[in-house]
Amino acid sequence: MSYALLLSVCFHDGRYHGAGPHHGAGDWPPSPARLFQALVAGAARGTTFVEEDRVALEWLETLDPPIVAAPAARTGRSYKIYVPNNDLDAVGGDPRRIGEIRTATKVICPSLFDSQTPLMFLWTFENGTLNDDCARTVCKIAERLYQLGRGVDMAWAWGELLGTNEVEVLLARHDGSVYRPSEGNVGKSLPCPQKGSFASLERRFEAGRSRFTQMQESKKTQVIFSQAPKPRFAKVLYNAQPRQCLFELRTLTPDESFRPWPSPRVWTLVTTLRDKATERLKEALPEEAGKIDRVFIGRGATEADKAARVRILPLPSIGHTHADHAIRRVLVEIPPNCPLRTDDVTWAFSGLETTDPAAEETLWNLVRSEDRRMLGHYGIGDGEQDGSRVWWTVTPAALPVMRTGHGTTGAERAANEVKTARAVMQALRHAEVSEQVESIRVQREPFDRNGTRAEAFAVPRRFVATGLHHVEISFAQAVHGPLVIGNGRYLGLGLMAPKKDASHDVLVFPIATETSISTADTAPLLHAVRRALMSLAKDKRGRVPRLFSGHESDGTPASSGRHEHVFLAADDADGDGCVDRLIVAAPWVCDRTIQGSRQDHVDFNGVVTDLSTIRAGGLGVIVLGPASDLTAGDPLVGPARVWESRAQYRPTRHAGRGKDVETATAHDVIAECRRRGLPRPQVEVLEIKAGPNGGNPAARIRLRFAVAVAGPLLLGRDSHKGGGLFDISRP
Repeated sequence: MSYALLLSVCFHDGRYHGAGPHHGAGDWPPSPARLFQALVAGAARGTTFVEEDRVALEWLETLDPPIVAAPAARTGRSYKIYVPNNDLDAVGGDPRRIGEIRTATKVICPSLFDSQTPLMFLWTFENGTLNDDCARTVCKIAERLYQLGRGVDMAWAWGELLGTNEVEVLLARHDGSVYRPSEGNVGKSLPCPQKGSFASLERRFEAGRSRFTQMQESKKTQVIFSQAPKPRFAKVLYNAQPRQCLFELRTLTPDESFRPWPSPRVWTLVTTLRDKATERLKEALPEEAGKIDRVFIGRGATEADKAARVRILPLPSIGHTHADHAIRRVLVEIPPNCPLRTDDVTWAFSGLETTDPAAEETLWNLVRSEDRRMLGHYGIGDGEQDGSRVWWTVTPAALPVMRTGHGTTGAERAANEVKTARAVMQALRHAEVSEQVESIRVQREPFDRNGTRAEAFAVPRRFVATGLHHVEISFAQAVHGPLVIGNGRYLGLGLMAPKKDASHDVLVFPIATETSISTADTAPLLHAVRRALMSLAKDKRGRVPRLFSGHESDGTPASSGRHEHVFLAADDADGDGCVDRLIVAAPWVCDRTIQGSRQDHVDFNGVVTDLSTIRAGGLGVIVLGPASDLTAGDPLVGPARVWESRAQYRPTRHAGRGKDVETATAHDVIAECRRRGLPRPQVEVLEIKAGPNGGNPAARIRLRFAVAVAGPLLLGRDSHKGGGLFDISRP
C-alpha cells in the first residue's frame, strides 16, 4: 500500500528572497533540494547527527521527486544592498585595511505571497516498517526547521503521513500552484535530493571549515582560499499547469441547444462575460475588489501581475471541412499564480445569463461542459502530447504594425513584412513562448477556408483593421496549446490552432549513410522511386492513379497541360557528391494553380508513407528511413526571396533558331513561374550550357522575388524527375 509524506512549511513573513541576487523570483517555488538542506541544518547537533536522523535523511533522498504545492506568488520590487566585499586577499589579509575593499552590490527581488498558505512537499512511498519509521522521523526533523532560503527567510514546518487517496483531495483544495515532475522536456528545472546528497552536504560542510590555509614563503605568510565542493542534487523538470474550465453557450429553451456566436464579434463576447463575472465576484467578495480588477480586467495591474491574469478564450468551431467557425464554447484559463481561488473564479462564470446585443430577445447562459474533445483542435488535452510545429491563427492577431495599402512599392512591402515578422516575435516573447521560430507568414486572408478575413474583427477605437493580421508560424520544436499572441490575447484575438496536415504534402526519406549513391545516378534512382510508388498505388485491377503514373486510365500521357502527378527529387544536403535524401512532393505544392481532389490527398498520404524499399537495378536494393515532413526553414523550403539552382534548369521550350539562348531561358523561367502560380521573378542566368544551335540547354539560375516565396521549387521540363530544384541562395 502507498502512503504520502507531507511536509508543510510556513514563512513568518509573506516574502521569499531566494537563493541570491541572480535568482530572485526565478527561484520560486523553493526547490526540494533547498528544503532538504534546511532539514539537514535543523537535524544537526553541532557537527554531528543522531544515527536515527541520518538514516531517515538518507532514506528521504532515495524517494522519487516530490510534488510541490506553492502559494500563489508575484514578483516584488527589486532593490539593491551594498555590503563589504569579503576579498581580504586583495589587501594582504589585513582586517585593518578592509575599508580599502570596494563594496559589493547585491540585487534582491523577493517573491510575495500569502503567508497563511503553506508551502507543501509530497513524497510517496510504499508501506513497510523501515519506511514508516523513517517517514515519522522526518516529520520530527521538520519541526526543527527554522529557515528556508536566505537568512532572512525565517520559517517553521511540520510533517504528517497521508493515504494516497487523500493527496489529490488536498491538492485540489490548495489555493496556489501545484508543480508536478514533468514526463516530457517542458517545465521549470528544480534541484531535488538524490542518493548521495546527504553525504555531499557533509563533505561541503567539512571543506568549508578549512577553506583557508596558510603557506609560509620565506618571511611572508600567504593565505590560500579553497572553494568547497558543491552539493550533489539532481535537476528535475517540474510543470505547473493552469486550471482550465470549459463552458458552452446554451439557450434557455427546453432543448438547451447551442447558441452560436459569430467569431468576428469575439471582442464583444469576451468583454460581456468578463464584466459580468467581475461584477458577480465583487458582490460576493467586496474586500477583494482591487485584486479582482487586476486579475480579470488588468485594471491597476503591473508587469508582475500579467502572469496571474485570468484568460477568456472563445473557441470557434473548427476541425472539419464544413465547420462554420462560430463560437459555441468558451475556455476560462486560470494561471497557477492566480491570487483568487479556482472555485471562486469558476463560480463567477458558471450560469452567467446574458443577452445578445444584436438580438436582445435571445437569452443564453454559460453551462459547464465536461466534453473536452474540441480542445484537441487547439492543441490542448491528452491527445496532443507531442504538440505541433506549425500553427496558424483562427482569430487574427493584433500587432503594432499596419499593413501597407495599394500603390506601395515592392521594397516597401518587403520592409513591412520584415517589421511585421519582428512584431510577431515580440508577441511570442510576451506570450512566454521561447521555442525557436523557423518561419513566419502574415496575411489578411484566413488560412482555413471557412475563416474570416482579418479586417472583419476590427473594433472602433480599439483594434484598427490594418493592424489585424492572420499569422502562420513554424517552430523548430513542437509547441503545446493553447497558443494566443498579440495585443488582444486577453480579448479573444490571436488564438492559434495547430496545422494538422502540415507534414503530409512534402515527404522526405533519408538514405542510410552506408548506402553510397552518386548524384550522377539521380535519373535511374528517381525512375526506380516512381516505379515503386506506382506499384504501391496499384489497385486490384492493376490500375494506377494519374497522381503517380502521369497517364490517363487508358494509358495515354496526361494531356491537360497541368502538373497533376507527383514531383520527385534527390538531394545531396552535405555536398559530398552522394544522395542523402529523397523528396516526394504532391503536385499541388509545386504547382500553386491546382488543389487536387480529396481522393488525391488521401492517395498521396496513404501511398507515399508506405514507401520503404526501392529496387533500383544496378544500384541495388535501397532501404529508406521513415518518412518525415520537409519542414519550414529547410534550404529547400524557405520561405525566401532569393533562390538558386541546386539542379540544373531545362527550359520547357526551344529557344528558336538564331535567338539568344540565355535571354530565351530567362523568359522561359518567367513563363514557368507564371504557370505555377508564383510571383514574377527577376532572373539571373549564372551559367548555361547548350548543344549545337542552342539545343537542349541546361542552366544555373538565380531567382529574385519581390516577396518571400515558400518552396520546394521544382521548375522546368524535367521537374518531375528532380530537375530544376532550387534552394535558398546563400550570400
